[in-house]
Amino acid sequence: MSVDMAVKVLDESLGRDVLIKLKGGKVIRGNLQGFDQHMNLLLESSVEILQEGKTEEIGNIVVRGDNVVIISPPQFK
Repeated sequence: MSVDMAVKVLDESLGRDVLIKLKGGKVIRGNLQGFDQHMNLLLESSVEILQEGKTEEIGNIVVRGDNVVIISPPQFK
């Protein structure tokens, strides 16, 4: 996927919930409020998804792009 395509997908995901997988295996779901050229992400109302489907509220966070392994955008209709 080209950088332009990735930026387009993130741009279309603004204001919607995304699923983020981080180095070390953590998985976070939150409302994407912004991002920059380094793939740093601003998430609102974030939760960490723990084992067995349990969640732990995190709140508003900035995720450093270096730690992001996968970003799963919302299902577009």
